[in-house]
Amino acid sequence: MSATTPASALKDKNYNLVCVLEASLRNAWSMQTYIEDAEREGDSELAEWFRKIQHNSLKAGDQGKQLLRARLDEDGSS
Repeated sequence: MSATTPASALKDKNYNLVCVLEASLRNAWSMQTYIEDAEREGDSELAEWFRKIQHNSLKAGDQGKQLLRARLDEDGSS
């Protein structure tokens, strides 16, 4: 096995990127439920905290999509 061949065809830097991207977007989606639960219980402080987490997860998701798009473009032009 060469130094550039990953140990598994599925586990490489792009696989890791896709995993983190998926986790970020899933977390942002989950936060919406938590926000609604907190608001229903009248806990605006907790709802706001969940919104901040959701914002950070969406930001990470957007960044991950840009990174993935760039890598797919690079692979397509090879």
